[in-house]
Amino acid sequence: MKRNVLFITLLVLAMAVGGISTVYAKTYKLTYSCFFPPTHVQSRLADAWCQEVEKRTNGQVKIDYFPGQTLTKARQVYDGTVQGLSDIGFSVFAYTRGRFPVMAAVDLPLGYASGVAATQVVNRVYDKFQPKELDDVQVMYLHAHGPGLIHTRDKAIRKMEDIKGLKFRAHGTSALVIKALGGTPVPKPMPESYEMLQKGVVDGAVYPLEANKGWKLGEVCHYFTGAFSAAYATSFFVVMNKDRWNSLPAGVRKTIQAINKEWAVKHGQAWDSSDMAGIKFFMNQKGQAIGLDAKEQARWQKAVSPIIDDYVVKANGKGLNGRQIVDFIKQNLDELQ
Repeated sequence: MKRNVLFITLLVLAMAVGGISTVYAKTYKLTYSCFFPPTHVQSRLADAWCQEVEKRTNGQVKIDYFPGQTLTKARQVYDGTVQGLSDIGFSVFAYTRGRFPVMAAVDLPLGYASGVAATQVVNRVYDKFQPKELDDVQVMYLHAHGPGLIHTRDKAIRKMEDIKGLKFRAHGTSALVIKALGGTPVPKPMPESYEMLQKGVVDGAVYPLEANKGWKLGEVCHYFTGAFSAAYATSFFVVMNKDRWNSLPAGVRKTIQAINKEWAVKHGQAWDSSDMAGIKFFMNQKGQAIGLDAKEQARWQKAVSPIIDDYVVKANGKGLNGRQIVDFIKQNLDELQ
């Protein structure tokens, strides 16, 4: 009898200090949808995030990762997360143009120079303005690629006039850039780019240098033009279904939030390192990089500036302060670049 009392006493004490609490901890199984192929550095980082969450929650959260559009297509990822088709989603704001008016400002052709700077900017914009457009999800973290540049299959673009009459795979802001420079945008998601270029459906595409290797586009594009003065960024989201997020224990949510801060930095750094790998891959395919002198750079910058002005007008029409958002981004870019 005394031994039973002693055992029960020890059991109660162990439970009080959490010594055996993990035995009874509920396991949360989540799904994660990403459109990047599994071999892409951004996909590998997303997968690593899943593993880190499982590790730091001591297995309390387990995540099934679905890359390459195997769960939801690129354009469906956000709505799929809201609707519960996946618990977590990673895709591009610009794939649903007009839906994210505050975050769209980050993609404007403001002369981005790096993915690290673009990633810091997109997270600062979210933190500063807390846009209602994202109220239907729990934001994990955001990131953005480095300078988006013009790439072509068969024709070298040495001046703005060379773009006239050409078709480019582009979406969101990059489509506006192409139109402003005299080309014709064909709005399709990145996974469709290779085949479109290979078959000659489009004459070129607008994308960051990393995609030459990450999406193998350096195999089908033979020129890129370094118009950095008109370079845009593309911002990405990693979001979670709000109900699923709220169902997690407070301690688990705190752990995930700490990981999120680390992973936003990792993604920004990965965009820049993969840009360098993309340049190397492109050159190894005998691709040609074309530079522009200061005068031509200024012409391109002037040509795309109405895109920024138009954004301000449209944002104001939606009850936002478009100029404040743009100025905030410019101020941060001046600080970071």
